[in-house]
Amino acid sequence: MGTMRKIEWVFGYGSLIWDPGFAPVETARAWVTGYARSFCLRSIQHRGTAARPGLVLGLDAQPGGECGGLALRIADGDHDEVLAYLRARELVTDAYKEAILPLRLEDGRRVEALAYVMRRDHVQYAGGLDLAEQARIIARAQGGRGPNADYLFNTAAHLAQIGLGDATMDHLTDEVRKLLESDRNPPA
Repeated sequence: MGTMRKIEWVFGYGSLIWDPGFAPVETARAWVTGYARSFCLRSIQHRGTAARPGLVLGLDAQPGGECGGLALRIADGDHDEVLAYLRARELVTDAYKEAILPLRLEDGRRVEALAYVMRRDHVQYAGGLDLAEQARIIARAQGGRGPNADYLFNTAAHLAQIGLGDATMDHLTDEVRKLLESDRNPPA
């Protein structure tokens, strides 16, 4: 990756909401249009392995779509350090690309933010899986950052906590919990 102009904001739509890895000096609910949050990235390191990939969220281009999340403002002077950290975390397999996207903040401000957008041409792209298949994958995968189910549960809980509950994610959470319970207590 080359150098990027100084950015003030980062858009969190998944784990960056609950684990940004840096101390933002301001956070605000924010929305981006033309994209949707979906479990469309096969995770082969953080929440799965090459042998048993997990699924994590991607910001997937979707005409007419809108995705709510958190805008996280980077402290003055922390730009280079935060950018290096985010690149090491988010660009491990180049399945995401960096994009500067316009956000609408809850107070009406409009800002530009760095976002990690799904590359549909990447081998790890898994768009279009039905919810049952997503639940099956998430319930059974685990990677370097822990169980895939924990990623789902944390993201769903934090979206609800900040007033951006997601009915599809809640349904997926219920399905994954049922599968985990079934795995713990198989039928006789």
